[in-house]
Amino acid sequence: MASDSVRIDAWVWAVRLAKTRSQATAACRAGHVRLNDSTAKASQSVRVGDEVKVRLHGFDRVYRVTGLATRRGSAAEAARYFEDLTPPPPPRVERPAAILRDRGAGRPTKRERREIDRLRGRESE
Repeated sequence: MASDSVRIDAWVWAVRLAKTRSQATAACRAGHVRLNDSTAKASQSVRVGDEVKVRLHGFDRVYRVTGLATRRGSAAEAARYFEDLTPPPPPRVERPAAILRDRGAGRPTKRERREIDRLRGRESE
């Protein structure tokens, strides 16, 4: 018996986006799961072709449903049921290394302060 829809909390759990079914339900209640750009209730139905946005560990992930999973399987099997549409993260900004002073060396002198500012690119005129 094949159905054309599955509960979204069951799908999120089955494709291994949440560790337990209760965590998937709690994520839906908290508003961390969106279905086609609207907040999803745990009992809402998901169909093939729908877009699911999930907030995981502080990052938003975007998935397109390519299959309906009702049982939790291996990670390789779960990957068949969605397509990851998440944009790549922005490039990391490089910062200069922190300037370390010997413990007890006290405050930098005026000359040392100017050298530190020069290294950090904050030269004053």
